[in-house]
Amino acid sequence: MSVSATDAPTPPRPRRLERRGTFADFVTQRILPLVALGLLGFAGWYVWSTRPVEHNPPPPIAPARNPFADALAAAGIVEAQTENIAVGSATPGVVVEVLVKVGDEVAPGKPLFRLDDRELRGELEVKKSAVAESRSELVRLEAEPRPEKIPVLAATVDVARALVVREADALKRVEETYARKVSTEQELIDRREAFAAAKASMARSQAELDLLEAGSWQYDRDVAKAALSRAEAEVAKIEVELDRLIVRALVAGRVLQVNVRPGEFVGTPANQPLVILGNTERLHVRVDIDEYDIPRFHAGLPAVAVPRGNLQEKYPLEFVRVEPFVVPKKSLTGDTTERVDTRVLQVIYEFDPAGKPPLFVGQQVEVFIDSSEAKGAD
Repeated sequence: MSVSATDAPTPPRPRRLERRGTFADFVTQRILPLVALGLLGFAGWYVWSTRPVEHNPPPPIAPARNPFADALAAAGIVEAQTENIAVGSATPGVVVEVLVKVGDEVAPGKPLFRLDDRELRGELEVKKSAVAESRSELVRLEAEPRPEKIPVLAATVDVARALVVREADALKRVEETYARKVSTEQELIDRREAFAAAKASMARSQAELDLLEAGSWQYDRDVAKAALSRAEAEVAKIEVELDRLIVRALVAGRVLQVNVRPGEFVGTPANQPLVILGNTERLHVRVDIDEYDIPRFHAGLPAVAVPRGNLQEKYPLEFVRVEPFVVPKKSLTGDTTERVDTRVLQVIYEFDPAGKPPLFVGQQVEVFIDSSEAKGAD
């Protein structure tokens, strides 16, 4: 009997294992996809919000405007009427006292600061002693002869004269005895030598008395006077050096800057100006005119200065002078097209700051010079 395929027994299916879901399954299947979507959205928002955006805002301060129909523009810097006087010390030393502060008004001769002078003062005392010694020597020579010395030398002359008389008498007696053959020839020779020595001694004493009574020699007095003059000159030199240790103002003005403190050592020359002075009653503006604009410039043309940061104020300028030496440009604008080898003509203008907002020495201004008149003249 045959069995068909349909009648064959079916093998049993494998039984599927069932397990309960855990918290980790929940996190990986639900939470992580949500977090990934959130991070993707944040990345897109961050990229969009930080994209470069070009803005063209108006300048915070409008640039200065030319008040003339045709003008020559240049940069200027404010300086004192006397220019900025940088005061230094001609003598190196340690500063012991600063006698001024910024803003003080000083007159010519006003002390600014003082250096240590102890060494020079000690040397000055030595030189004064030398002066006193030289003066005493000159007084001594001019007071010669000393009255007390004359009687002493006069007595010496009298003694020498008496000795001559005695030796003359002795020689006369020996000559008489020698003529009678009583004394020897040697005794006669000794008496003659003693008489000659006595005469020489009297002549010497008399000469010393005459020299003393004549007083000091004129040439000795001249030498003493020269020594005194030299000693006094050395004292004067030290006093001048002491005075140079006190640095003074040579012009009237205002103290614009003080760069020295007590205890600092100042050399020659100093690395920077120690004190800067200037007369600020009227101010100057030093204008740098580019060498390409020099043909358009003419002296005496109207000009105005506009301070940076306060473009509403205009300061009328009065022409003072032109410094004819063209110099390299020092104050660069920072523009990429700036040429460091540009040379400029410096023109000095003057203005009165009274009644206007104050301008300070060293402040930069924009200067406009009317060149329409110059063009018309050409």
